[in-house]
Amino acid sequence: MFDMFRRPKPGGPEAMRARLEGAMAKRRLRGWNPPLENINALVASGGPRLLARSRELVVTNGYAANACEAFAANLVGDGIKPSSLIRDADLRDQVQKLWLAWTDEADADGLTDFYGLQAMVAREMFVAGECFVRLRPRRAEDGLLVPLQMQLLQSEMLPFEKTETDPNGNRIRCGIEFDLIGRRVAYHFRRRHPGDSTDQRVALPDTVRVPAEEVLHIYRPIDAGQIRGLPHIAPAMVRLFLLDQYDDAELDRKKTAAMFAGFITKTAPEDPMMGEGEADLDGAAIASLEPGTMQVLLPGEDVKFSSPADVGGGYEAFQYRTLLAVSASLGLPYHLVTGDVRQANYSSLRAELVEFRRRIGQLQHGVMAHQLCRSIWRRWLETAVLSGALNADPVIARPVQWIPPRWDWVDPLKDIQAQVLAMEAGLTSRRKVVEATGYDIEEVDRENASDAKRAADLGLTYRASPGETQGARATPTRIPDQNTPNEDGSGSSTTPQQE
Repeated sequence: MFDMFRRPKPGGPEAMRARLEGAMAKRRLRGWNPPLENINALVASGGPRLLARSRELVVTNGYAANACEAFAANLVGDGIKPSSLIRDADLRDQVQKLWLAWTDEADADGLTDFYGLQAMVAREMFVAGECFVRLRPRRAEDGLLVPLQMQLLQSEMLPFEKTETDPNGNRIRCGIEFDLIGRRVAYHFRRRHPGDSTDQRVALPDTVRVPAEEVLHIYRPIDAGQIRGLPHIAPAMVRLFLLDQYDDAELDRKKTAAMFAGFITKTAPEDPMMGEGEADLDGAAIASLEPGTMQVLLPGEDVKFSSPADVGGGYEAFQYRTLLAVSASLGLPYHLVTGDVRQANYSSLRAELVEFRRRIGQLQHGVMAHQLCRSIWRRWLETAVLSGALNADPVIARPVQWIPPRWDWVDPLKDIQAQVLAMEAGLTSRRKVVEATGYDIEEVDRENASDAKRAADLGLTYRASPGETQGARATPTRIPDQNTPNEDGSGSSTTPQQE
């Protein structure tokens, strides 16, 4: 009688069946029969509708819009910036200065700079799951420092439905042309956005073939063999949509409940009602009440007041749990999606931010730096050398390190003290600590040397006053010169005491 409670033998058939419980066709799982489809087939069939719903959510839903901005702000911030690794200091400074000047001219539309384009790419990754960057070479007469610009194209510009065989034998899958060994050779873009009614250009054919070396496809590959991106917001779309409808219904219910209404019944309809009676557009009589009124009803009259149903105190708890599920689906901390930090403290914020920053770091290095920044840097170097803007070997000038934006500290004093202790113990280097703040260590060192030289030339030294706590603001002290007269008019012949 106890056979049903016995544990399966290790390695036996019962243990194997227990591990494969998800494959069983028992009563509880009988209705769970998902199709075995490849992710490319799912994207091809549902891509346009998924994109349309995603864009509408980010425009109309406050939580989705806030999550999109938080995702982009943490992914790129004020920019993922290059730190050249060229050993020649003069050449490195020349490359860095030319790059910084070119970033202001990088946008083909002239609306932002290179780092603003990074933020737009990050938003497109959240909304559409992908973004296309077309590299546009320019003429010398255009007056650019480096004749190269970037044009961003939305996911809708590459048709999902274009899946066919090209006359040259290549396969076209979801608008991307592959050669016989599976390499991307071209992209077949639409000439105009399918949802832009303001663009009335008539162009034949509808698509244009752009070589793959002129296009950067920025997306996060989730599955092996995936050729198009999935919106980052996709796992949370249904909950966000239904929660938005629920909030609207609750708001209307509160509005209706706030409209205090009364209904008067009387036995003789021809008799006047209490107060001043008037008729509305439908001919129904309306009676008004004034503050502090004590009204005596006529014989046969009765008043009944509306009492709308209340959902009780479960609304906030339900909304909190739903938004927690939305935050988990987006991979964003709850307080970044909702702005609610009432239940947060130092430990909880740090715990969730550490995990979130680990995920963001994965995207920064695996997607943004690898797919976008690295390719742009290489193409920019080649164009700068060919145009004569830079006199260097592009292979020698290619080594670069991309520095992501700094993370703001939850508790600056504790975090800085921890970094100083780690450096003193040899657990990390000063370069890594400085780069974690989003700055180039060589640039910081040059600025420190320049500041120290300027302070020495002016006879200034900066130190903390005795008795001040660690981290207090430093105060400048004037070092007296040997020829500076004292208060009594005599000259000083002694040097200042070293402290």
